[in-house]
Amino acid sequence: MDKKSLLEWHIEAGVDEIIGDAPVNYFNKGALPARSADLAMEQSRTRDADGSRGLLATSVDSPPSQISTPLHHTPSAAAATARALADGAGTLAELEAAVCAFDGCAIKKTAGKTVFSDGNPQAKIVIIGEAPGGEEDKQGIPFCGPSGKLLDRMLAAIGLDRTTVYISNTVFWRPPGNRQPSLEETAMCLPFVEKHIALVAPGLLILSGGTATTTLLRKEVSISRLRGKFYEYSNVYLPAPIPTIVTYHPSYLLRSPAQKRLAWDDLLMVKKFLVDNNLQFNQK
Repeated sequence: MDKKSLLEWHIEAGVDEIIGDAPVNYFNKGALPARSADLAMEQSRTRDADGSRGLLATSVDSPPSQISTPLHHTPSAAAATARALADGAGTLAELEAAVCAFDGCAIKKTAGKTVFSDGNPQAKIVIIGEAPGGEEDKQGIPFCGPSGKLLDRMLAAIGLDRTTVYISNTVFWRPPGNRQPSLEETAMCLPFVEKHIALVAPGLLILSGGTATTTLLRKEVSISRLRGKFYEYSNVYLPAPIPTIVTYHPSYLLRSPAQKRLAWDDLLMVKKFLVDNNLQFNQK
């Protein structure tokens, strides 16, 4: 088979992204590279459990117990570099430049664009999602695909829009095939996400989906068990904790429309919180 025919065969089979710099013979077990997630898990067994740099998550309603995942232990060299870059960023513009210059995360090589944020940096609400999808990767804007259109309708239902919220993700690049970000990838982006939240300094943080919840609240628990409560989120850059709620990601709601009823309850919690705390809010 010539090279062109081989390429066409791969495209027809759905292989449309390069995920490595060199081929690997997976039939030869001795040639398989060590999985970073497995290494991180093994290393975590020998580390002190308190390696979170001040990450804190508590609930006023006694939520499920807090877990400590590998991404909250001693960081890799790339994560340490990300931490140093985040430490040095004093403005959102400086942080965005640092994220765009960061080459430690492998998924950046296969992504089309760095997806940093959208919305109003002066907003009192910050929404953190999971990872960019295909449309976000093309436009460089978070939540601009089908899930973004649903998010816009959800916000509009309680009098909000992208001028009254600020939106970002747990990772800044689209994982190949729209897969879920790995622990290693979220660990590399975590310092930037922490500084991102601190620079905006919202009055309310909304975590949309399981990846954002696990990464920032350190809770390996389903959204169905975590939603409906307020939590306090803190990190090394924040002077005080931020009230936080957890809700379903719009992409999940598109696949499971029956859960929209619960998502509506979460939106009503947001609306009541904004009113009760005299935060800027457009009544409709």
